[in-house]
Amino acid sequence: MIEKVKNFIRKHQLLPSDVTIVVGVSGGPDSLALLHFLHSIKEREGWHIVAAHVDHMFRGRQSEAEMNFVKNYCNQHQIPCEATQINVTEYQVNKNLSSQVAARECRYLFFAEVLKKYDASYLALAQHGDDQVETILMRLLRGATGKSVAGIQAKRSFENGYVIRPFLSVTKQEILHYCEVNHLEPRFDPSNEKETYTRNRIRKVLLPFLKSENPNVHTLFQQFSERQLEDQAYLEELTIKSMNTVIKRKSAMELIISIPDFCNQPIPLQRRGLQLILNYLYNVLPNSLSSLHIEQIFHLITSGHPSGYLTFPKGLIVKRSYDFCMFTFQEEKVNTYSYFLHKEDKVLLPNGDEMLAVETTEYPKELNLNMFIVNPLEIEFPLLVRSRRQGDKIQLKGMNGSRKLKDIFIDAKIPIHNRDSWPVVEDSEGRVLWLPGLKKSRFETPENTQLSYIVLQYKRR
Repeated sequence: MIEKVKNFIRKHQLLPSDVTIVVGVSGGPDSLALLHFLHSIKEREGWHIVAAHVDHMFRGRQSEAEMNFVKNYCNQHQIPCEATQINVTEYQVNKNLSSQVAARECRYLFFAEVLKKYDASYLALAQHGDDQVETILMRLLRGATGKSVAGIQAKRSFENGYVIRPFLSVTKQEILHYCEVNHLEPRFDPSNEKETYTRNRIRKVLLPFLKSENPNVHTLFQQFSERQLEDQAYLEELTIKSMNTVIKRKSAMELIISIPDFCNQPIPLQRRGLQLILNYLYNVLPNSLSSLHIEQIFHLITSGHPSGYLTFPKGLIVKRSYDFCMFTFQEEKVNTYSYFLHKEDKVLLPNGDEMLAVETTEYPKELNLNMFIVNPLEIEFPLLVRSRRQGDKIQLKGMNGSRKLKDIFIDAKIPIHNRDSWPVVEDSEGRVLWLPGLKKSRFETPENTQLSYIVLQYKRR
């Protein structure tokens, strides 16, 4: 293991000689082994080692005992140690974050303080090869794109220096063996056993299966990560050059692109161009943003509809108007939205509701107002799921003529504040097909000899 880690450090140029390294130490086997390893060769390399520990205060006396363990270990080995207790639960509530995201933000804020205090340029963290496999799988399952799919980087910029991860070339089992051989007695966090976390389920179920197929799967995933990052760096250069011909106006809060110029670019650059736009406008991407949002923009731009409207996290609005598409954080006077719904697709509405289109060969046995059946040979996709517009009418099923949506809302006693966010489903010819939960149009297909149907489903949160 020692030679593997040394070779990995040299290959990725993680650490020069004569520098100060802050090591994030939780007290667990991974971080304790990393601290021991770096400290054991510090004299030869001329390194100055500082340990940094954060007690997140999630587990009361147990986590406080872990902090004291790290402090005592560092005292015994004459390693400078900076330790702190942070009420992450309070931070989580104030920032409206998940516990894991809140803990990560608090840790990195503290690490930045320690780096500054010791004038250090390197923060060493103990993620290992198994963590890399879990991270890549988890991000793929969540629909990640671009650099995110590459997982954990061996070296990345942080503050005025770098975060480095020297253990990405070794497995958890190798680290545990290292602890045993060197008589280390790490602490174990029981939360790592909880199957409520996606990562833990991947660790307990998928990772053992992959290792049974190939014990060196972590090496393959690390190679994938490195190649992915290399490819992404090259494609990003091409994307930046191509997007310079597409962007027509840009400010801190708004960006406008030419749709014809955009569509002339190769598709791989188109998708990366959209990602670059989001990176630029958001600065820090929201966790709720995924590849689904990229696909929604892509459909908006490349569809035959001359106009459309999307609402994204943190108030970003994406609007198409003929040959131009605007990305803006400027507030709209009216809370409107517009999404394209394709076959075998789903749309997330601003209020959290979902609209799905599912293809099936069997006609549903039980119909209701939250379901609408489409004959794909008669109605062209994509459909438009949007908020209501002034003068909207629907040709009701089983009736002659049409009715205003406004009157339907009044008859159903829908509160005024709910009407503007209520979804309306429209076809490519501009006909209102369905007012989910309230009324259907005469264009719903009956059961017949069709080989397949498209079932639209409206799911409330």
